[in-house]
Amino acid sequence: MSLTLRAVTVSDQGLVRANNEDAALAGRRLIAVADGVGGSPAGEVASELVIGELRELDGRWDGTHAEERLRSALTDANRAVGHAAEDPANRGMGTTVTALLLDGDRFAVAHIGDSRGYLLRDGELRQFTRDDTYVQELVDRGVLTAEEARRHPQRSLVTRAVHGQPLPPAGSWLPARSGDRVLLCSDGLSDYVSDQAIADALGSFPEPQPCAERLVKLALQVGAPDNVTVVVADLVADLAADLAAG
Repeated sequence: MSLTLRAVTVSDQGLVRANNEDAALAGRRLIAVADGVGGSPAGEVASELVIGELRELDGRWDGTHAEERLRSALTDANRAVGHAAEDPANRGMGTTVTALLLDGDRFAVAHIGDSRGYLLRDGELRQFTRDDTYVQELVDRGVLTAEEARRHPQRSLVTRAVHGQPLPPAGSWLPARSGDRVLLCSDGLSDYVSDQAIADALGSFPEPQPCAERLVKLALQVGAPDNVTVVVADLVADLAADLAAG
């Protein structure tokens, strides 16, 4: 059975920020979230450049070498960010990115920064990305608990980002099956809304659009000091592809 994605994205600049540095893509094979690094100039330019390169990949991908094609698109995006940063107005800009490319019954995953990926399967939620942040390193060393990290004043200090310098993304494969629901989000959601509340929202709505709207609303209800962007994608049978294959 062939699979495809029914994906939507919802974004809000939040209640404090004057602009939205997040960008996202919700395609039938490719989904992604990019978050311009907070405090850096022109973060919105960097995130849009990355999503633009991924959007081109979504349109031209021929179904082969998913991991290689995804990595190549992000290499091109990184190069584009580096060229744009030569403009003094953009110097120092960067962005996170988390992207999934559906390849049969699995996803190629690429990740840089702290935009997270979650999988809801059979009612169980798990995070399949690791935050590239200072506080995550403290958690890994046993200095902080996960709950303490959520409240830490330096929780948004990323240790890796797309900023024009050579930096390969963390790559992995994620098994995919019909009925799965995937969430990609910027830290405007995950820093302020608990995993339990995220799991409850993901499991409460049959359709992805109201689910995505609910997740953003949860962030707004707790004050949403940062931009918040989500992509909610359901894995479903691709009947057209199955019919074409005979």
